[in-house]
Amino acid sequence: MSSFRLQQLKGHIFPENKILTMAVSESPLTTHVLNVGLGVPASNVTLGLYRQDPSSKTWQLLTTGVTNADGRYPGLITKPLFTAGVYKLHFETAQYWASLGDSSFYPYVEIVFTINDPGQKYHVPLLLSRFSYSTYRGS
Repeated sequence: MSSFRLQQLKGHIFPENKILTMAVSESPLTTHVLNVGLGVPASNVTLGLYRQDPSSKTWQLLTTGVTNADGRYPGLITKPLFTAGVYKLHFETAQYWASLGDSSFYPYVEIVFTINDPGQKYHVPLLLSRFSYSTYRGS
């Protein structure tokens, strides 16, 4: 088994790592990027969170970051900044695949979704392969 794969499994074997990550993140919105082709979390994926201005319909960048070893980005948005509206998660997938020595059909993935009740928790995962992707609303 490669050292890369062992590092990926480490976060899943030691549950205290997950508890710490979740405790640090009080974000009402979370994401998790998974490389379904290799069956591992997609670490080092650059992402951006945007909110659409309801008047101008332009996108306002709220945060940027990179997924951790578990494919997550803790602290995506704070509760006070999380308001009702239309949001977009942008993932730089071409960079991710290039870092693995591969190419991708999709240079980036954008997931646009509506938040009606910012008091709820929302989870928006991205299941990723070189030629497809999928998402759903989790909690």
